[in-house]
Amino acid sequence: MSFVYPAFLWALAVLSIPIIIHLFNFRKTQKVYFSSNRFLRQVQEATSAKRKLKHYLILASRLLFLFFLVLAFAQPFIPAKEQVSAQQSIILYLDNSFSMSVPIGEKTRALDAGIQIANEIVSIFPPETRFRIITNDFAPFSNTFKTKAELQDLLTQIRLSPVSRSFNEIKERIDNTISSATQQEIFWISDFQRSTLGNLNPDAIDSTQRVHLIPLTLESVSNIFVDTAYLENPFVVGGEKNTLHVKLRNDGSRSVDQLLIKLSLNGIQTGTSSISIPAKGEAFTSFDLVTTNRGTTEALVSFSDYPVSFDNDFYLALNFSEKIHVIEIKTGLAESPVGKVFGNRDVFSFRAYDITNINYAAFNEADLLVVNALDRLDVPLIQALRNYIQQGGSLMVIPSASPDVNVYKSLLAIPGLSISASTTLSELDNPDFNNPFFENVFEERSNRLVLPKARPVLDWGNDRTALLKFKNDKPFLSVFDQSGKLYVLASPLTTDFTDFNNNFLFLPVMYRMAVSGKKSNWKPYYNLSETLITMRVDSLPAELPVKLVGQQEIIPTQRKLPDRLILDLPRFTMQSGFYHATIANDTLGLLAFNQNSSESLLEQWPGQEIKRQLGNGDHVTLFEAASVDTFSNEIKTRYLGTPLWKYALLMALFFLLVEILLIRFLK
Repeated sequence: MSFVYPAFLWALAVLSIPIIIHLFNFRKTQKVYFSSNRFLRQVQEATSAKRKLKHYLILASRLLFLFFLVLAFAQPFIPAKEQVSAQQSIILYLDNSFSMSVPIGEKTRALDAGIQIANEIVSIFPPETRFRIITNDFAPFSNTFKTKAELQDLLTQIRLSPVSRSFNEIKERIDNTISSATQQEIFWISDFQRSTLGNLNPDAIDSTQRVHLIPLTLESVSNIFVDTAYLENPFVVGGEKNTLHVKLRNDGSRSVDQLLIKLSLNGIQTGTSSISIPAKGEAFTSFDLVTTNRGTTEALVSFSDYPVSFDNDFYLALNFSEKIHVIEIKTGLAESPVGKVFGNRDVFSFRAYDITNINYAAFNEADLLVVNALDRLDVPLIQALRNYIQQGGSLMVIPSASPDVNVYKSLLAIPGLSISASTTLSELDNPDFNNPFFENVFEERSNRLVLPKARPVLDWGNDRTALLKFKNDKPFLSVFDQSGKLYVLASPLTTDFTDFNNNFLFLPVMYRMAVSGKKSNWKPYYNLSETLITMRVDSLPAELPVKLVGQQEIIPTQRKLPDRLILDLPRFTMQSGFYHATIANDTLGLLAFNQNSSESLLEQWPGQEIKRQLGNGDHVTLFEAASVDTFSNEIKTRYLGTPLWKYALLMALFFLLVEILLIRFLK
């Protein structure tokens, strides 16, 4: 035990005063004589013994009163475990990610509690101490040290941020702006989420740094969030029925019953769904969509989940304005059945090339290439088509009446390809209704369909996975996965070989092939953690930048290519929501950004486990306070010591009260 003012201990000499008073009674006595004082002597002896005991008790209480009173003025204290130095540089990291909106004890937000703790830390250090505050935003004010008053003002301005940081990112930020020559005190205030903290490296903290971990224990709540959402048909064609599937997760330890999910399109509520999600489980729901309009649609999936509300909205951008690019290679320029199918200019961008005049550069823009009725193909064309498939393109090959089998073998790369010997038209078998290729094509699954007939020219053996087959199980239309998709038709589209192009199946089959090859770079949504976005656009002015206009206007770093645009997003400054990609007065498309779902996983690392993973050394300490008040006491004990003057003053008052009671009631 030590004293703040040890010189006051000289005042203990006053303890001699009550002793002197009690030892020397300066009152004069007078004798009184009686005829018989035998009984009076006995009473006097008994009263004298009690009086001596009373005097001794009063003396002890007075001595103790004066003793503790002197100690109170000397201000005793138990020395602190860690000494405060005026030359120290203090670094505060305050986690302000969205997970810090979850309440802790007494319904206080974790971020508010963290700000109060930071103020407590600042208050105990001397005025000469310099501080630096770091948040997840890595704002410019974190680059320099501040005075105590400046830091307290900055703490009042801290708000929740959509940015999540790992331990290594934060530690690297700290190391980049401090000098390794001086000892650093680092206070780390966070909820220590498992999903965002990342890997902990014990060697990340050197001997010149002392890290003080201050974990904030969140309340146990059930947090519901959208894990993923997707369209049943990834490419949306105007007027076609589609379904939006939504997967929701419950990160809490309590189940949620009858949660109401809402779907809004362009700000108008169009659907609701009620689901129950078990604890630590997931559930699916879906909404039917009818894309009757062209252009872009803002889709919002929302629900009410208190008290964790930062992830209650999920944004999706449905772009209906993109066309499917189809290229046909044939002999001559006469219109073919393929050209008639893809003649809808609102949905398709169709171009036909004669074999003698092909623009190979256009292949990169095509979603579907159709080789129609060519007897022979030259080597450059075969090589260009093979490269197109290898790069993920979709190619449909329709043979001619007399194809060169060797040329087709080189093009198709199908083992066992040969010329069919069939001379009669054969009816096709019913399609497999369970095949995803035919999903939503047939309103009723009937075995009485009027199916086309065909005489095959090409034969590639049995194919159990063929999209369309003859009744003898020979394939009529097959799809092969060769990095891209290769569709092979067994017959030419002429009346001598098939009536397939006049059958009801022809249109949906051709549409499905085109849609399946759609190279759409407009995803329904992006995470804020994604940095690069590629958009498919044509002929952008080189001198004008593309802007993202939404809750904020952003001009990202961008690189323009002939057929696409690459954006490098400033993910640490963007907010979730809808953004229109615009150039000048033209809108290129709609983008939707959502918070990374890892922020919604609220499971925390225990403080002791964090310390163990960091090496459990003496330079890593842990504050285990459960509230702001207990933390205040803990940090003052650690850095200022434990003051005892209050207890000394209470003891002095106690013994003063004892003295009064003895005088008043002890007879």
